[in-house]
Amino acid sequence: MEMFWHDACLEHDTGTGLWELPGEWDWLDVPEPHPENAARLRTFRHALRIGPIAPHLAWRTGRLATPDELARVHTPAYLEELREACHRGERVALETNTVVGPGSWAAILAAAGTALSAYESSARLAYALVRPPGHHAQPGLPDGYCMVNNAALVAETARRDGRRVAVLDWDVHHGNGTQEIFRDTPEVLTVSVHMRHGPWGANHRQTGAPAESGPHNVNVELSLGAGDRAYERAFDEIALPAVAEFGADLLVCASGFDGSAFDPNGRHNLSGAGYRAIGRRVASLDLPTVLTQEGGYLRGYAALCLHSLIEGLLGLDLLADPLAYVPDDDGRTEADLDLVRAALKPYWSFA
Repeated sequence: MEMFWHDACLEHDTGTGLWELPGEWDWLDVPEPHPENAARLRTFRHALRIGPIAPHLAWRTGRLATPDELARVHTPAYLEELREACHRGERVALETNTVVGPGSWAAILAAAGTALSAYESSARLAYALVRPPGHHAQPGLPDGYCMVNNAALVAETARRDGRRVAVLDWDVHHGNGTQEIFRDTPEVLTVSVHMRHGPWGANHRQTGAPAESGPHNVNVELSLGAGDRAYERAFDEIALPAVAEFGADLLVCASGFDGSAFDPNGRHNLSGAGYRAIGRRVASLDLPTVLTQEGGYLRGYAALCLHSLIEGLLGLDLLADPLAYVPDDDGRTEADLDLVRAALKPYWSFA
């Protein structure tokens, strides 16, 4: 499996807390770092380089994307505003919790370009280990720590190459930006498996509810607390049948680990074994696959989950999970999936 990396992804400095407002975090003796920080990506890379998966991975260096490439999925006006914000010489809040600073533009270009490098490699399995994440970014709006939609950029580039693309997103939050970008694009299917959270903030206009599903979009919304078994059912009964019926010849995965039992930004109970099972199911589709890094904010446990996911992708079982003790209760899953099936029935035969 090929792993794609670029050092410039570490230059995006998000500071402390969720906001950079004067006095906002004065009551903390040691301020919390912003959840989306460079240390998490360094930890992910370190785990893969020293963990038992290391002999199975080949590391490649990505590249910077060009503004013209970014304009495949974002408006030129938005990109210019984003570039200017990154060059103001200080940290700037683009919306409630999405900030940029002096090193952010290079990181944005590196994340997007490295994702494109993973696609351009034609590797059967290619993982772009990048930040900032992207799946919330809409054509003209930043959102949820995301400025440029890396997964969508790969999918759109592949679509222009004549590919039929499925985007499969298991970040705990709805892939609203990807849905928005491709909602009227018949050659691209977007599938998002996520917790029920509804919209947030002025920029997050989509809800992630099954009612937003259609002939090119599938939302699998799970109740809070969903665990390994709920995700297995969501993949087996909805997500994988949708990808199969769509007939994709390329799979792009928005790979987040904030659905873990210990993540500060998620409310689901996935374990390392749960992510290994997701990896196995992705591999069972037997499609060329490009994965882009999204969320996962308790960096130590998220790194274990990333390692486990890649084990599943490669058909391995290497790493024990010392913390997987949260009860897995999928009692709400049947009702959740019934809502999804009802919304999909007009468009999909498997429903």
